[in-house]
Amino acid sequence: YGLLEVIWRGYSHFSMMIAGGLCFIVFSLISEKLKGVRLLYKCILGSISVTIIEFIFGIIFNLTLGLSVWDYSDIPLNLFGQICLLFTVLWGFLSAFAIPFSGLALKFLKKKGEGV
Repeated sequence: YGLLEVIWRGYSHFSMMIAGGLCFIVFSLISEKLKGVRLLYKCILGSISVTIIEFIFGIIFNLTLGLSVWDYSDIPLNLFGQICLLFTVLWGFLSAFAIPFSGLALKFLKKKGEGV
């Protein structure tokens, strides 16, 4: 998440690393618990999940603490400038890669943990 922000905007914020970790956990759970479900549905669930995480972090870091980490106010169909339909759709497309990747990463970490 943080790396994507650096690529997209040129910088990030420490809170995005935490949000990214949560997204990784959610993607891993989707990958592991919904193995028989079509990728399209996983992507929709991933997109909604990331959007919820982003909204919660936006309320905390942007609106409550006033850190102005991001602001989608200029983008159509936004909610309080914290989430918007455009990025929800983009997260859906990114989920197509992130969900299988996180599933593979989780398997690798589990195997690595068994060897300890």
